Amino acid sequence: MRLNKNQIEHLAFIAVRNLIKEEKIIADNKNKLIEQIVELVTEEFQKEDKLDQEVREILSKHMEKIRNENIEYQTLFRMIKTKLAKERNIVL
Repeated sequence: MRLNKNQIEHLAFIAVRNLIKEEKIIADNKNKLIEQIVELVTEEFQKEDKLDQEVREILSKHMEKIRNENIEYQTLFRMIKTKLAKERNIVL
């Protein structure tokens, strides 16, 4: 499930608010912390988007073989994406 910017900001706000409320963290600048979390989450989504594009490119080079051998595209996509993510330490 993909989150939009507002959803990411809301989740970051709730997480920071709850962590402060439960005294798990101390934040001098709550807004800056929220911004940093939003930036990190957004960067991770961008990494995943880039990975998806790379997997599509790999599969497009082998489409004829995929069709000829009647291999399910989505299954192959997930397998390659999972393998590349693990190699590159990308959390999915």
